[in-house]
Amino acid sequence: MTNQDSAASPGGQSSGVARVVLASFIGTTIEWYDFFLYGTAAALVFNRLFFPKLDPLAGTMAAFATYAVGFFARPLGGVVFGHFGDRLGRKSMLVTTLSLMGLATFLIGVLPTYEQIGMAAPVLLVALRFIQGFGVGGEWGGAVLMAVEHGHAGRRGLYASWVQAGVPAGSLLATAVFSLFRLLPEDEFFQWGWRVPFLLGIALLGVGLFIRLQVFETPLFAKARDRKTQTGPPIVEVLRRYPRNILLAMGARFAENGSYYVFTVVVLTYARDYLHMPDSSVLNGVLMASAAQFLAIPAFGMLSDRVGRRPVYLAGAAGLAAFAFPFFWLVNTASAALVALAIVLGLVVHAAMYAPQAAFLSELFGTEVRYTGASIGYQLASPLSGGLAPLISVALLEWSGGQPWPVAVYLIVLSAITLVSVYLAAETHHISLGESGD
Repeated sequence: MTNQDSAASPGGQSSGVARVVLASFIGTTIEWYDFFLYGTAAALVFNRLFFPKLDPLAGTMAAFATYAVGFFARPLGGVVFGHFGDRLGRKSMLVTTLSLMGLATFLIGVLPTYEQIGMAAPVLLVALRFIQGFGVGGEWGGAVLMAVEHGHAGRRGLYASWVQAGVPAGSLLATAVFSLFRLLPEDEFFQWGWRVPFLLGIALLGVGLFIRLQVFETPLFAKARDRKTQTGPPIVEVLRRYPRNILLAMGARFAENGSYYVFTVVVLTYARDYLHMPDSSVLNGVLMASAAQFLAIPAFGMLSDRVGRRPVYLAGAAGLAAFAFPFFWLVNTASAALVALAIVLGLVVHAAMYAPQAAFLSELFGTEVRYTGASIGYQLASPLSGGLAPLISVALLEWSGGQPWPVAVYLIVLSAITLVSVYLAAETHHISLGESGD
């Protein structure tokens, strides 16, 4: 272990590392609150308010298409913020991405509907969703690297997993707030109630900025900057030195990213439109599942520090393939309790992939290009997996006449891609970050 890796050893600066991890966790929670809030609204609200001239299926597909825009913006955000994160530092990019997300979310809350301004409404909705995706595309890499590059080598999986835990925390917060306002009478909810969760984004932005401004730049980046070893733009360097690792990082994400949106977004549409269940029953299931996943992620992150990233990740991908059909068997009962159980089990399986992912992908790249490399590998997979998952799933459900088996097969295909990619990747949990990827 190098001096860089031991900078936050248990007997040294553990309190400082805890502060950094907490700042990354809270900031990530707020950014994903913004991102997931849109997904819930796309499944339940936006088809009626922004695409009222379309039939229900086409309106839902259109709403999910605007949802996908955020995913296609994420690689661009990863490139731009990765470049400046590797040149100027991790901290400044985290402040910028958080600001973008918070402002875009607030503006969605004040956006006029189709009934008020016609086609300009969905156009503006798409533009704001693009800004959300652009911001979150740069957020993940910076938040993870703040935790990983401050952390002790033997605990990087645990530290980084707390950043990942910000995702279910954000989902939990977004679903809880949305569920609260969903209790309003139908006409009041669609008139103004749906807007309030988006407007709250500006208050959360203030909290997140206050916390993130309190942390320092990572020591690993500071030393790399002092060495001034970069010879070209980070995107050029990472593509030249690590093309294989980028492809493997992308493949590792397919099952994790695609399955998450099936378990948390597609299930809302499927239960409402095909099983005729009330929205509240499924939203409660997502709430319980997010809480369970929040607890599972640090546990799997700690396990990856002990047994390695690959074994934990591979177990999660194999578990997803095995659970794809049972998930829909449980949902098809239309029992609120069994639907909740299905989503809980799905997100716990997902956590086995998601927990080691942050440290795993970061450790595949050298310090000088780590922000760019981890962000590109992570974000390039987003539009192809998570971004398309709701659209593909709804199309498959329509093609099959409401039968979910094609969606289960789709999840198994995603699992196969991830199993191969993680199997071919190198184990990274023992390496020094000063040597990673080299």
